[in-house]
Amino acid sequence: MTTTRRHPIAGNWASLLLPIAEDDSIDFEKLAEEIDILIAAKVDGIYSNGTAGEFHNQRQAEYERIQDVLASRCRAARMPFVIGACQPDPIIMLDRLRRATFHKPLAIQVIFPDWWPLTNLEATDFLKRASEAAEGTPLILYNPPHAKRVLSPAELREVCGPCPSVVGMKIADGDDAWYAQARAHLSEFSLFIPGHHLATGIKQGVAAGAFSNVACLHPRGAQAWTELMHRDLDAALDIESRICAFMDDHIVPFRRDRGYSNAALDKLLAAIGNWGPVTTRLRWPYHFIDEQEAASLRDRARVIIPELFAQ
Repeated sequence: MTTTRRHPIAGNWASLLLPIAEDDSIDFEKLAEEIDILIAAKVDGIYSNGTAGEFHNQRQAEYERIQDVLASRCRAARMPFVIGACQPDPIIMLDRLRRATFHKPLAIQVIFPDWWPLTNLEATDFLKRASEAAEGTPLILYNPPHAKRVLSPAELREVCGPCPSVVGMKIADGDDAWYAQARAHLSEFSLFIPGHHLATGIKQGVAAGAFSNVACLHPRGAQAWTELMHRDLDAALDIESRICAFMDDHIVPFRRDRGYSNAALDKLLAAIGNWGPVTTRLRWPYHFIDEQEAASLRDRARVIIPELFAQ
């Protein structure tokens, strides 16, 4: 990529997963413990309130407390952090965004309002309003595959180009044709692609990093793998092929065949990795995968991708 990016944000970012108790409350002591583990893993950054962070299922007071815990611990450790202001309701999202600026995160992540898909003009108008509310804090646009409208690289450029505060986006990648379009239209943005495709995205000259499902599986191993990409890309691509095989054979079927959500899959990965206090439990009404499924896959993961667990 030859165009200068709007912002240097990059690397392996770990998702903050909510430890949910049996009474559906958030266990904030375990949340703080999880953050400390991620900081000790020396990931490139920690982000809150993505899909795996169950942003769609929090009360406002809980949202604010999550960000308080994240920001205070990350600032003390000089760990970069991104706050997700994501919410399907645009008015609530703008309010969350304004509150998030208090913590001075590296960036704030937003999504498009999702009850009725926006036109391109409406999307640009939304991002301009979000930029005003952010008061100079850079924005990351989250446009995942399950959004009601998934924009192409050309559409993303049309929508985000007029908004200088939008410095990056978390999106799904695609085939070689998609990567060619991304190079043509999105070179000034930091692109965060699915974590298990990161080595391919680096090879294609497109990806800046990942808000990573691989970090859900093992944050320290994901960090080591990310760093390997810059020393020995072929070795990193070999590991990626086995990560993808593990995902395709053992994780994706829970969504494809049994209807579990992406958040359920990410929490399953964390339980397989067994690195912290997060269980597979999701907040009601969403069903979660039994812990025993994670236990049965733990040895299999270590046989297929031992490099992630050698750290």
